[in-house]
Amino acid sequence: MNHMTGSPKASATALPTLLRRLDALLSRFGIRGTFPRDAVLALVVAVLTFGMFATLTRLAPTDPTIDLSAAEGWTITAFGVVQSLLLCLRRLRPVLCVAAVMACQMAMTAVAPGISGNGIGPAVAVYTIGSIASLRFTIAVAATAVLAPTAAAAAASLGEDAMFAVVTNHLTSNAVVLTAAALIGMYVAARRRNAALDRERATAVLRAHRERAEAAVIAERARIARELHDVAAHHLSGMVIQAAAVERLIGRDAEAAKSGAAWIRSQGKATLENLRQVVGLLRDTDTDGNAPVPGVSALPALMAEARQLGSEVESECSGEPLRLPPIADISLYRIAQQALTNARQHAPGASVRIRLAYGDKDVVLEVTNGHSSRGELADVGRGGTGLVGMRERADLVGADFTAGPTGDGGWRVRVALPVRDTERRAEDIEFETGDRT
Repeated sequence: MNHMTGSPKASATALPTLLRRLDALLSRFGIRGTFPRDAVLALVVAVLTFGMFATLTRLAPTDPTIDLSAAEGWTITAFGVVQSLLLCLRRLRPVLCVAAVMACQMAMTAVAPGISGNGIGPAVAVYTIGSIASLRFTIAVAATAVLAPTAAAAAASLGEDAMFAVVTNHLTSNAVVLTAAALIGMYVAARRRNAALDRERATAVLRAHRERAEAAVIAERARIARELHDVAAHHLSGMVIQAAAVERLIGRDAEAAKSGAAWIRSQGKATLENLRQVVGLLRDTDTDGNAPVPGVSALPALMAEARQLGSEVESECSGEPLRLPPIADISLYRIAQQALTNARQHAPGASVRIRLAYGDKDVVLEVTNGHSSRGELADVGRGGTGLVGMRERADLVGADFTAGPTGDGGWRVRVALPVRDTERRAEDIEFETGDRT
């Protein structure tokens, strides 16, 4: 019985999909683990093999082209069923499995050398070796699986006139079927290795991204803590010293104690004002360490600096300005500063619009940039540590932060800061509304 095979390449392409579907089906019925699944496969192959050889045996008496007696037919059917059941060991004991399967195949060939076909078992066994073993070992097993039954056919038909035809038929059918099985097994193994490498690379990239994000968050928190320390440390240390002096003066020099208390009060007010103006995330080395801390009121100066660097910046301010908490004030400024920096880096030459809207219960800051005037689109595919830092700033003050692409290929950063019990500013923020340079 000659087997007809399709294209190995087409079979190899369809096999992974078929295996995934079978895996899902078996899992649905609670069949998990190597041996239970291989046992199910062995039973299925045994049923198919029994049907195939039993049909052949029944057709033999009426078909003169089938050189098979009834006894021979039922004998090879029995060997074929045993051969199929041995597949339950194909992954637990693969070498033993393929050896036992080929021994059954040799017995079948010796019983009926005129039947130049294999059962399904040898193909499955050789496929399994190809999917788990090295290339050299797979070639050795496939060659043995082809030659051993062929040798058995030669020995069984020795001295007969049809010996050459019998050997040729066995060699050809075995070579085609088992070589295709080995190639499909090796293809599946290669797919598994590539999938594992892809998973490892994806895991490594994700881990590196998380590490960078965590490092950026830690650095951002350290810089914010340094800002608070730098602004408050000088004044608070002086206040502590003065308070100790006032304590000693109480009861001895009322005027001096009163003057000291007034000084402490004035220093406390100055400290609160300076906390509203904390110096930058981490001071640049070329700036004055005693420089006042920028806040929302410094946005016009920030935009002027961006224009000097070649950026086209528009601004819009609406609503009545509010007196923001110190950390919220500096956070909004720093987010705007980082957004301008990102626009300059990822969309050079693109126009930028800064909108600051004061509402009854929140302050909204939006920084939007469009297409690059140099023919480059805004880089919307990656989020670096700048976004991480801005988000950390927003989280620190309880603001809602969003950043993402616009419909025209640009990028928008939006911060909505809820404000409660705020005071109106004494001074207005001078935005050049609608002004463009």
